[in-house]
Amino acid sequence: MDELTAAGIMDPDLRASYLKCKRLNSLHGKTYYLATLLLPPAKRPFVHALYGFARYADEIVDDLASILTEEEKANSLKEWGDGVLADIRSGKSKDHVGSALVDTVKRFNIPIAHIEAFLNSMKMDLTITEYHSYEDLCEYVYGSAAVIGLQMVAVLGTNSDTDIKEANIAAEKLGIAFQLANFIRDVGEDLDRGRIYLPITELQAHGVTREMLENRIVTPQIKSALKEQIRRVRILKEESATGIKLLSADSRSCIEAASELYCGIVDEVEKIDYEIFTKRAKTSTLRRVKVALPAYLRARKSR
Repeated sequence: MDELTAAGIMDPDLRASYLKCKRLNSLHGKTYYLATLLLPPAKRPFVHALYGFARYADEIVDDLASILTEEEKANSLKEWGDGVLADIRSGKSKDHVGSALVDTVKRFNIPIAHIEAFLNSMKMDLTITEYHSYEDLCEYVYGSAAVIGLQMVAVLGTNSDTDIKEANIAAEKLGIAFQLANFIRDVGEDLDRGRIYLPITELQAHGVTREMLENRIVTPQIKSALKEQIRRVRILKEESATGIKLLSADSRSCIEAASELYCGIVDEVEKIDYEIFTKRAKTSTLRRVKVALPAYLRARKSR
């Protein structure tokens, strides 16, 4: 039985939307996509819908090949986002990506506020080029990452209803850890878009200026600043571990693997001696197998 049938998704147009989301994930989020394979087939389409929606919005904002101006991108994002929000309120959609999201939101009673927060963060990408403090950055990462974790808890389920609050707290922390790991790895790519996501005051504390980053040479000051950011990722990962164990048994292995692999990006940054401007920090195939294989066996045992 295929994933969509296992999930009870039979309408042809709706199936096409879920498949579109799945393709977006497989193309743009290989680590996430690998982790979803550890889920029961009946849960995978809904995770694809959440991430497919996020990926599609991100493409509107961050496509470097786009000939659209920032204003045109903002208008495109607003038009599409407003349409999806209206569809969520009405409970039906004909959008090629939004249909799957609307169906998922409706099935799992996901608050529309989570979707609004995400779209707001995407809008911030078009107007804000740096964040003064970590507290300032937190508004952005709440919408871009934490709410994704909250949506995931609704889909994946918990051991009991009493575990939802603690699982949500852990999901927020892990989502933020994923996002911060991305920021550390992608400093160079973000500079190409005119943005710096590492908090300016924290960079300044290590003697790092925007000009130094734009020179794209790793100095002792930049290395020191990156080490501080890496410590934060590891603390958030550790603090989320207890909450992961509150997820439904058949979902737990997926998130454990995702946590290990995605937060593991910072390990790869260390392995390339912080040379983030000239090298791409990425998880090796061997490490993916070492993490995914035991997780797969645990997942099979839980079903």
